[in-house]
Amino acid sequence: MSAPLATYRLQFSPTFTFTDCRAVLDYLAALGVTHIYASPIFRARPGSTHGYDVCDHKEINPELGGEEEFRALAAEAKKRGLGWIQDIVPNHMAVSGDNRMLVDVLENGPSSRYYHYFDIDWDHPYESIKGRMLAPFLGNFYGRTLENGEIAIGFDRDGFFVSYYDLRFPLRIDSYLRILTLGLDALRRKIGRDSPDFIKLLGILYTIKSLPPDDPQTDRYDQIYFVKQMLYELIETSPPVREYVQGNLAKVNGTEEIEGQGDRRALLENILYEQYFRLSYWKVAGEEINYRRFFSINDLISLRVENEAVFRHSHGKILELVREGLFSGLRVDHIDGLYDPSRYLRRLREAVGDAYLVVEKICVGDEPLPAFWPIAGSTGYDFMNAVCHLFVDGTREKAFEKIYAGYTGRRQRAEDLVVWKKRRIIETHMYGDVENLARLINAVSSLDRQGFDITLRSTKRALSEVLAHFPVYRTYISPDAIRPVDIEYIRTAVRSAKLHNDDLAYELDFLERFLLLQYDENFSEGKKMQWARIAMRFQQVTGPLMAKGVEDTAFYVLNRLLCLNEVGGEPGTFGLSAGAFHHVMEDRAKQWPTAMSATATHDTKRGEDARLRLAALSELPDVWRAALIRFSRTNQRRKTRIGDKLAPDKNDEYMLYQAILAHYPVDPGELPQFKERLAAFLIKAVREGKERSNWLNPDLEYENALTDFAARMLRASPRNAFLDAFAPLCRRVTDLGFSYSLAQMVLKMACPGMPDLYQGTEDWDLSFVDPDNRRPVDFAARAKRLAALEKAFDADPAALCASLIAAPEDGRVKFFTLWRGLCARRAQPALFTSGAYVPARFEGSQAKRLFGFWRTFEGEAALAIVPRRIAALSRGESVFALGGIWEDTRLMESAPGITELTDVMTGRRFSCGECYIKDVLRDFPVALLVSGKKEAEEE
Repeated sequence: MSAPLATYRLQFSPTFTFTDCRAVLDYLAALGVTHIYASPIFRARPGSTHGYDVCDHKEINPELGGEEEFRALAAEAKKRGLGWIQDIVPNHMAVSGDNRMLVDVLENGPSSRYYHYFDIDWDHPYESIKGRMLAPFLGNFYGRTLENGEIAIGFDRDGFFVSYYDLRFPLRIDSYLRILTLGLDALRRKIGRDSPDFIKLLGILYTIKSLPPDDPQTDRYDQIYFVKQMLYELIETSPPVREYVQGNLAKVNGTEEIEGQGDRRALLENILYEQYFRLSYWKVAGEEINYRRFFSINDLISLRVENEAVFRHSHGKILELVREGLFSGLRVDHIDGLYDPSRYLRRLREAVGDAYLVVEKICVGDEPLPAFWPIAGSTGYDFMNAVCHLFVDGTREKAFEKIYAGYTGRRQRAEDLVVWKKRRIIETHMYGDVENLARLINAVSSLDRQGFDITLRSTKRALSEVLAHFPVYRTYISPDAIRPVDIEYIRTAVRSAKLHNDDLAYELDFLERFLLLQYDENFSEGKKMQWARIAMRFQQVTGPLMAKGVEDTAFYVLNRLLCLNEVGGEPGTFGLSAGAFHHVMEDRAKQWPTAMSATATHDTKRGEDARLRLAALSELPDVWRAALIRFSRTNQRRKTRIGDKLAPDKNDEYMLYQAILAHYPVDPGELPQFKERLAAFLIKAVREGKERSNWLNPDLEYENALTDFAARMLRASPRNAFLDAFAPLCRRVTDLGFSYSLAQMVLKMACPGMPDLYQGTEDWDLSFVDPDNRRPVDFAARAKRLAALEKAFDADPAALCASLIAAPEDGRVKFFTLWRGLCARRAQPALFTSGAYVPARFEGSQAKRLFGFWRTFEGEAALAIVPRRIAALSRGESVFALGGIWEDTRLMESAPGITELTDVMTGRRFSCGECYIKDVLRDFPVALLVSGKKEAEEE
């Protein structure tokens, strides 16, 4: 299968189903994308809005329409030339009564055929969870919850179950005896020993007692099925038995007294103690846990997909649909969560043949994506951040640092804050995970004379510090291979930990040896494998901790310039030079030419155009400083006093001003909804930041003070001094943002990589972080807009361009840029997927305000030209009216053999010999020019 030319990400949910998608296919085909890129579509927790809480990998989600509707949709898509890239979730599943594999495990324990499918430590040293999975889902302490009658046992066709509000877990089959034999003599006396109903009940009890233990075979499952069906039928058809079972449940649940028993909850507690799960307060998981989670989310349990049986089970339907051609490719979610990503990808590649394959992977700084992975690349966070940083003015970093520190009083380095936040995440969310890992390390280290005297406490301390200082999301060390760069990451983390903990030098040195698989020469192969397994499990902990400490905490605290706080980004960096961007793209063209190029995803912290507004702000430090002074003076009276301090604090206030500036709607009609969306974002932001509030113990008083502050600022009134001061700054960064957003779109279309479009971002994307970025999309309106653009372009491209740049606020100009870029890619696919990347050179007084590059392939060529650093030139006038500034600036040289270029936006032709930018950008603010084949038009 060939790589896509462009993908369109669709978020399926019960409110956007396969049937709904069929109505969108004509639009997507006309837009010019080649593949649908679908959110997870396998059975998920009922009502799931995202699909990552998978309950069954073998079933297409019935809430989306089921397999029949999916196949019909895929067939219709294929008729229109649209392929299908499927997002898959190999790492985890939902902890839910709808997860039939997990239900089987919790019902049958070691007798379950799925007992080893989930990453559960059944041999945990804590007695309360030895042989039992911790189930941390109670809203209060277990004792209080039990005494309040919130936990109960019920019965239906699937047997007896434990319920806690919406949570439902099965009762192990031998616990049925406790309920069904309670007062059995009284039932016999009432209906008689010879009663057919009583005899059936005795048969059920005998079958339960006769079940073979620890035998995950078909016979046992058949017998359990027989017990449940017979019992259900008996209760339904026999009033005396139904009354008997209902009465016994009332006694078990404590709503009726049991004669001679003073504690009404004692029997229920005893039954709960017998189960293969232990219900607990949800906060317990932060300190004690015996299953691996997705990050620190209790209700997402990880799979042992490294087990071949688990791989076959969880990927069976996926591979079937790949073989049938219904899935053209796969996007692997959370690759860093897997035990051995490299081996997994080799196994997956062998199974899917030449299907397009990408992974969700965040690389930090210059970290390389493992070159030996058999994939097309990553999902594009690297591209997204590189483009944003290209438009951030790196020469203004000191100015912004001074403004931020002066306003908030914060002078902590980003890397130091990240370490501190990661330590806090360990203490509050992941202590149990770290303790489990330290216990495993200690068990093996005691076999080595160098580790014999290292205590469990010292191991935990050393491990916590290495984790806190770990520079990347994870390494990929295994007995099969160790990359030199991974060795350096381990050593860097240990060195940093030593600088802050000189009393742990010995323990840290040993931990470095351990993680680098430097075994004792005399170890047996078995001991070496045990050592390696534990070292590899360490790699499954670094990623979740980095994500929680950076993406979900530090990004909401380091507020110097919010566009830097993006998934895969680094708040400590500030801008990227043109030369550095060229270097990144040249390398991409050689290493990963068909990797995804994203600028918005369901995981991003802010919309792609909101991000570019803040990039534009980076060019205006003096304007920003003056605005902050006015904002602060104007809004001081709008704060709320909490104790001896005013709320919000200065850091959150600084964040709020940027958030409003970035996301402020261009349509005044959206203001009421914007205020509600802003309030929801602010609450999430302060809870994620974990300084003035948090998810564990939210400070509602502070949160209300913050949202009230924002509401007062934005209240419409003739005398709102804040809005008077805010409006001109907002107009200016919005105007600059329009230009840079169009530039971003051209780069996305023309740079090495495969453009990935997130649903709805054809228009200006000013969304907040999820769930705001998953709002419904009006596809019908977009289809009409596209048809109108096509018609107008065919009639008079120049007139259309003039009308678009005259009214950029309506979003058509972005839509048009996207569409024309896709047309160019479709007309010359080899050029954009396989072409070389060569920086373009300009000369003239404004040459440094231009950025451009060539793509060349076998006599074909494309040239992208976009402006940057133009804030100083736009003082009150539209950036789309700056054509005159390029008067003496021209393209220095053409690609070899190229004499003429055609602009896909305007349709105008240009000679490469005398290519002046004033002519190229006369009718449109960005340019994508092509040559070689017939000019890029729609087929």
